[in-house]
Amino acid sequence: MDTTPEISARMSRQRSRDTDTELALRRALHALGLRYRVHRRPLPGVRREVDVVFTRARVAVFIDGCFWHGCPEHATWPRANADFWRLKIETNRGRDRDTDAVFAAAGWLVVRVWEHEDPITAAARVSAAVAARAG
Repeated sequence: MDTTPEISARMSRQRSRDTDTELALRRALHALGLRYRVHRRPLPGVRREVDVVFTRARVAVFIDGCFWHGCPEHATWPRANADFWRLKIETNRGRDRDTDAVFAAAGWLVVRVWEHEDPITAAARVSAAVAARAG
């Protein structure tokens, strides 16, 4: 069973880029003096778009929504159309693991930030990763 037209319309309005969480993290990174690229596909032939990319350091930052990526702290499993949503979210999780492996094999470090994380704390974690790779 597919979702109802109302739910489908609501879900289609969910932003996939430039979300409040993403903008807050980018502001915090910028305040730390870091410069980066946004929404790039740094690996040729790999159709995975990275939210924040540090090309020289080869650090890829993905900002994961708690619902869409099944956050262990905040994920909710919808009761309506439960099988559909469980499959959707589990597929997203599997793709996340595959993305991490593909990027690691290409020499990149993947940093995942949950939408519920404090942007200042997450930015410090990303900054440390970039510094470690750049030095």
